[in-house]
Parts: sequence; structure tokens; C-alpha cells
Amino acid sequence: MMRPFRAAVCAALACACVCPLSAQRPDSVVMRDTSVFRVEGIRIQAARPVTTVGGASALEARIDSLNLSPAPSVEEVLRALPLVHVRTNSRGEAEVSVRGSESRQVALLFDGVPLSLGWDARTDVSILPAGAATEVTVVRGLSSILHGPNVLGGVVEMNVARSEGTTASRLDLTAGVDNLGGVGSTVVASSPIVTGGGRAVVRAGLGFRDSPGLALPAGIAEPVPTDDELRLNTDVRSTNGFVSGRYRWQGGAWASVSAAGYRAERGIAAELETVEPRLWRYPEASRTVIAASAGTGFRDTPWGRGDLELSLGLDDVSTEIEQFASRAYRDVVGLEIGDGSTRTLRLLGDHSLGRRGELRASLTHADIRHDAEVDGDALEYQQRLTSVAGETVWRVVEAGSGPLRSLRLSGGGAWDRGTTPRTGGVPSLGTIDDWGARLGLSGLVGDGGTLLHASLSRRGRFPSLRESYSEALNRFVPNPDLRPERLTAVEAGLTTGLGAGDLQVVAFHHALDGAIRRVTLEDRRRRRVNADELLSRGVEVLFSQRWGSLALSGDLMIQDVDLVRGVAGASNPSTRPENVPELAATMRADVPMGRGWSAHAEVDYTGAQFCQDPDTGVDVELSGAALLHGALAWASDRVEGRLSVRNAGDTLLYDQCGLPRPGRLLQLQFRWK
Repeated sequence: MMRPFRAAVCAALACACVCPLSAQRPDSVVMRDTSVFRVEGIRIQAARPVTTVGGASALEARIDSLNLSPAPSVEEVLRALPLVHVRTNSRGEAEVSVRGSESRQVALLFDGVPLSLGWDARTDVSILPAGAATEVTVVRGLSSILHGPNVLGGVVEMNVARSEGTTASRLDLTAGVDNLGGVGSTVVASSPIVTGGGRAVVRAGLGFRDSPGLALPAGIAEPVPTDDELRLNTDVRSTNGFVSGRYRWQGGAWASVSAAGYRAERGIAAELETVEPRLWRYPEASRTVIAASAGTGFRDTPWGRGDLELSLGLDDVSTEIEQFASRAYRDVVGLEIGDGSTRTLRLLGDHSLGRRGELRASLTHADIRHDAEVDGDALEYQQRLTSVAGETVWRVVEAGSGPLRSLRLSGGGAWDRGTTPRTGGVPSLGTIDDWGARLGLSGLVGDGGTLLHASLSRRGRFPSLRESYSEALNRFVPNPDLRPERLTAVEAGLTTGLGAGDLQVVAFHHALDGAIRRVTLEDRRRRRVNADELLSRGVEVLFSQRWGSLALSGDLMIQDVDLVRGVAGASNPSTRPENVPELAATMRADVPMGRGWSAHAEVDYTGAQFCQDPDTGVDVELSGAALLHGALAWASDRVEGRLSVRNAGDTLLYDQCGLPRPGRLLQLQFRWK
């Protein structure tokens, strides 16, 4: 449970941030089903929540507006956004969490293609390049029932070719270097093409990244001495590229296609102070994603107006894992080669219902295949997921003259089905069915400058192939009897303009039935089992404010997460939820200094959290800490430069047991446009 003193301090901080502000009408009202907090400016300057309709909250940002290194990964993008928790696990993968959710409950979409329906039901965003995307939206909760199967704890949407794009030809080149010897560069070209029948936008880009490793934070030493003050086996070398195109006909119909891929070689940090750490390297990791979509645009029908959209996706992944005998990383004692492919089809339709209503429906189907070779043994896996969903939105009040200026209600339901035809020789889960539902409302009140919203949803997630059947080079015991997780979520909040800024406050309550957790067995191997229930409740605060030339923005998240009744049928010593900080807060400040110069400062605090000791499974409390980041930037019409520092205080902060975050990093980069 949350400590009373800490809760009181957090409440006082929230009040301190809010009290100096006075009312102001927001700049715009966007008619959508989410409350969007739009991140603007190259340094998240004066981030503003744009009031919209619906029952969920979201963050929206353009990739080129964030403080990122050359050839950035999606991990860097998400770490730069408010209220998104990113941590690195023992496999070297960066996991995404919002509101205490587990990373497999957050969907990642690339132009509508789900990248989180594969072998592991999640995507390693630490090596997934972000250069192809023009903008990213993070939904904290469930904004629609139409996203497809296994979407219950949040959605990360990366738009590549689905956005309208540039209106003029441009060429962007970015290059940078850091104090550890790491280098990176990207080149992106885009051009509009106008024809007699419509308009097209074509984009293409290449990226390269080479880093000798991650800096050791103060107070940490590797068991094997190193001369370069880097974490052992954390080097990475990767290349990536993309091409995309979108065409819109004058009549409103459109088509788009995008393709992106990367290839990487890298090591991963082994857990410190652990008897049997994961001593792995990835000599090869590659991925190719292709998304093709087409839509009719809204057209007149005998019953009103409607449109249809069809999307096809291909996600091919290849990974090679070497397991070593010791931290010297010389003798290979295990080898796993995995090739996976996920093919998806999504059909979406919208149609008006009279003057104030709208009906939406979707069909999503995914065919997931994974072929593995483990120490010479060939194994085949397959999972098929299908979701059929429908929802309706009604504009109950429009342009009202009283205290309620507008009111929208939305509701829908979904039916999901999963089968596992191939299970690597382990008994199959068989066929699993589940249902989902969602209700939402939003309304503008007062002078139209304040939006109130609320939602209630219920959705399930089927266990992934890896969770049920993988041994992970003899580190896990398969459990083909895993049941689906089911999340019931409630949220309510307000978004308003205050003073020279904006404020959004959201309260949430999540109840996860059958939460899938890992337990440690007597032989130190792990197994995934269903817990009885995981409860989380909390408050999120987003704000921005400006005093003269000084722009401030920040976020605060207070949550309390409890594991109710422990793990069914297991004698696991762990009784606390893993990797769920009860407090997180960020404050950002931007100051223009004249003649094109500007300064940025940021304090990022992550509170205490628990993890399971890799050897015993006993709960271990990890202390919280605040990281300080800063940047000095200069910009002209064609050139931008930035000198930045990450973790300026070289502060020690753990992501999970035995895995500290990197130490101090200095970066210098230039961008020509």
C-alpha cells in the first residue's frame, strides 16, 4: 500500500502546481474520442492538452519536436513523453507500461499494423527505429474497442504514411557523437507530388547507429573489471531504413504503403549480484514491417454517409541468441535461432446514424508463426487471433447554451478468439474465446473551455506463445494451462485551460483478473502462472504554464498497485507487483536566450518499486531517484545544433533487480534541413 506520508506530499505537490493558474478557453476543440495532451515545440515547450471528446486520455507528439539522439529508437521517444514508464528487462528489451500495466497489455501499431501480436506479444522498442514515424500517439487506457485483440492497457500508434505529410520537398540530415565514442546519423527525404487527379507524398530515410556500450553509473562496478567504465556487453551496431508513400484522390479516396526494416548486432547487460545471470548476446536481430492501407473516404450512401478502410500488414522478425558460460563472453554454451512472421488483416467501416449518431465496426485477424531452433532441435509454433467489434457514438448535446455546451456518449462491444495450432510439441491451449466492452462520455462545460470525460471498459488478453511454451534456453518451465488476463478499467478526468497554460487531471482504477506473473522454482528456473487479481488505482496530472519567456511543463503520477490473494496454486515468496513505481514526476523548463539560442532543463523522478530477486524470487525494494537532464540548443533557418546531457548527476537508479540505468552521457548533434 502507498505510504500515507508520501501520498500527502504528492497531493501537496499537485496542489502547488495547480493553484497559481486561472481559467482560459483552450485554443481548439478536436472532435475525436480521446482527450489528447499534445506535445509541442522542439523541447516539449509549453506542452498543451487539447480538449477533445471521449472517455480516454492520450499523449500526442511529432517526432521531430523531441530532444532525441541521431537515429533514435522508439524507446527514446517514449521516455521523452509524460506518464509513460519504460524499463529495460534482463533480455535487454525495453518494455512500455502505463498505469501499472504489464508491457504485453500495451499495443504498438505501425501505420495500423500491430507489432505486439507476435511470438512474445510485445515489441522491444530499444532497437526499433523511430525515424520512419512522423508522429506518435500514446493512449493511456482504451479509447476504442476497434483496435483488435489483446489491446487492454494502452495503445502506442506510430504514423508513417497514414498522415498527410509535408507540403514542400525537404531533405533532413542529422549527425551526432557522444562522449563514449558512440556515433549516429540519419537522412530523411520527403516530397509532395501533385497530379491532375490528386496529391501524393513520398518519404524515404536511412539511419545508422554505433555505440561501444552504456556508461556505468556512480557506485556500480562490473564483476569483471573493465578499463572503459562501460557496462559489460552493452555495445550495439544497427542500420535501418524506410520508404513510404500516400496518395489521395480528389474525391477523397486514398491509399498508402510503408515499409521499414532494421538489422542490429548487440549485447545485453547481465544482472549484477546474481548467481545465474542471463549471459546473452544477439549476433543478429532483424525486422521488416510492411503496411498497406486503402480507404474510400466518406461518401454518400442510401442511408447517409460512410466509408470503408482495408489494411494489410506483414511483420517478419529474425533473432539469433548466443548464451555464454561466463561474463568473459568467450564460450558459447547455448544457441537459439528464431524466425517469426505475423500477417494481419483489418477491415474498418464507419457510417452515420441519422444527424447525431455514428456506427463503427471492425474485423481484425492475425496469423502468428514462429520457427525456432534450440541447440539443434527444430520447433514450430502458431497462433491465430480474431476480433470482431462494433461501437457507436452519439452527439447528445451540440452547441448548448446552458452550463453543458456539448455531450457525447460512446459504447461498443467485441468478441475475440484465439487458437494455437502449433505449440512446439507441448499440449495446446486449444480454442479460447472472450468478450470486451466499453462505455465513454465527454462533455464541454461552462464557457466551453473545460472538458469532462469518463469511461468504463472490460477487455481480455490471450497468453502469448512465449509465455505458454518457451523454455528460453532452459530458464523457464512452459505452462500450457495459462488462462487469459481480463482487465476492467475505469477513468475520469478533466482538461482545461488555466492562466497562460493548460491542465489535465485524470483518476483511474484498474482490476486485472488472472494477471500473468512469473514465479521462481526451487531449481531457480521460472514459470509463468495466473495470479488471482492485480488492483491499481491512481491519479495523473499534466500541466503547462508560461511566465514571460519561461515555459514550464510537467506531469505527476501517483498510483497504488496491490496483488490480491497472491498467486493461485503456487508457493512463490513474492507478494508484491513487479516494476511498478508508486510515484513518478517530471518537471521541464525552457528558456529562449536570444540570437537563436535556448536552454532546456528537466528533472525526472521515479519512485520506489519492487522486483523479484533472480535467484530466490524474493521481493526486493528498489529505491527511487531523480535524474537531471539538460540541453543547450542553437537554431537558424537551415541548421540546428544541440549539446545535451543525460543523467547529469550520474545518479544510480535501477530499472529492475541487478539492472541499473546508464550513467552520465554527453551528446553533440547537428541537423541540416
